[in-house]
Amino acid sequence: MKLYDSLGPNPRIVRMFLLEKGMSLPSEQVDILKGDNRGDAYRQKNPAGQSPCLQLDDGSYLAEVTAICEYLEERQPEPALVGRTPEERARTRMWLRRADLNICEPMGNGFRYAEGLAMFRERIHVIPEAADGLKEVARRNLRWLDSLLTGNWLVGDRFTLADIHLYCFLDFAASVGQPLDPANRNVSAWFGRVNARPAAVASLHPAAVAGGMRA
Repeated sequence: MKLYDSLGPNPRIVRMFLLEKGMSLPSEQVDILKGDNRGDAYRQKNPAGQSPCLQLDDGSYLAEVTAICEYLEERQPEPALVGRTPEERARTRMWLRRADLNICEPMGNGFRYAEGLAMFRERIHVIPEAADGLKEVARRNLRWLDSLLTGNWLVGDRFTLADIHLYCFLDFAASVGQPLDPANRNVSAWFGRVNARPAAVASLHPAAVAGGMRA
């Protein structure tokens, strides 16, 4: 297997997942700042032109963060970051879906349509006038999440892919104009617990650190 890696919160999710698993994969860097991910050569691997992308042992390619991480868990079940039972896996997927749709997606598009507009305006359909509203959607849903957090992790007492996914987006967003509101005390405490894990720092991309971003 080989990981096509780059800057950004999505590739960091896979890197952090691998670190938490104790797995190591050869990787190739894709320069998304230069738009290499939008070139024909890369689109033959991932037609969506997004990073990351995983080349499997049979030469085929797998894209989308959740699909990649779940595949890796199938290859190496322990430590379980999705779940060991149907019930555990379902709860992880439930929280992952909630975090991604309600927080990460509007937060990410809020960035693409505002702070990241110069980079994305020629690559995707952008809606600059929607940026503030999308950021507010993410803020409102973070307050909603804060009211629901009762354990150490999103899925109670299990650290999972859902925690990794949300953490990577919140950490990135805070470095590009969408800081976490300290009034969300439960979310802030949860963020601190994830941030203290060795894989959190180890998963940062060197180019992101050099540029003052958390990705």
